[in-house]
Amino acid sequence: MALEMESGGDEDVMLPGFRFHPTDEELLTFYLHRKVEHKPLAIEVITQLDIYKFDPWELPGASSTGCGEQASYFFCPRDRKYRNSSRPNRVTSGGFWKATGTDRVVHSAKPGHKCIGLKKSLVFYKGRAARPVKTDWMMHEFRMPQLSNKDIFQPRGPEECWTVCKVFRKLGPVHGPLKRRALGE
Repeated sequence: MALEMESGGDEDVMLPGFRFHPTDEELLTFYLHRKVEHKPLAIEVITQLDIYKFDPWELPGASSTGCGEQASYFFCPRDRKYRNSSRPNRVTSGGFWKATGTDRVVHSAKPGHKCIGLKKSLVFYKGRAARPVKTDWMMHEFRMPQLSNKDIFQPRGPEECWTVCKVFRKLGPVHGPLKRRALGE
């Protein structure tokens, strides 16, 4: 995601050389923590958006060219599938995001290596559950750890209301002769 600023007149200028490539720890301890505590940043580098209202290629800043390294980051409200459930709703107009495993614990790099959050990997599927088509769109969803063992019917705390989502297109596997050349065979 590039930053823009005004220079002189009405012209927007991209900041040359700027790269936003935070670590998992930075996303959780700095950006998501500040969002949960309602502490604004001087420069908005992560957009607040309900990404489930869009298919991934429609997201602002999303590239459908498959550039590999590029990713878009969003603060997203955590919506529930059912009113009295903790199960998230990840359905869009053209498909759905499906989890590809269990939550991974993100540990602090500081001594003690305490749990600072959870990371979930998801893949986007076009269509509905009956006949889905897997795409090359991926998302890493970061959220704060649950701070207590509250009953799921109790109102959720602010730590559960927001996630940081990193959306990107993964490059597909190399097949045939190209793969053999890449491996030096």
